[in-house]
Amino acid sequence: MTEVRRLVISGLVQGIGFRYSMAAQARALGVTGWVRNRRDGSVEAMVAGNAEQVAAMIAWSRQGPAGAAVDHVAVELGEGSHGDFEQRPTA
Repeated sequence: MTEVRRLVISGLVQGIGFRYSMAAQARALGVTGWVRNRRDGSVEAMVAGNAEQVAAMIAWSRQGPAGAAVDHVAVELGEGSHGDFEQRPTA
């Protein structure tokens, strides 16, 4: 069964390759969805996969790539169906 979660990651998460690293991690885990920067300085992502895959992405998001300083990850139910994991423009 596919789970979909919307993540909003706050802290030092822009300008350090967070989106690129998250997309690489998602592809390695077989997760679909998207990631984008937000104008408020946070990063937003929609992740879809089985329970283990989604849990692994949430855990990864709490640390992020080298150079990130994650303060908080808000997790809520997400929606939609996704064929790949893509980086989207800032919203």
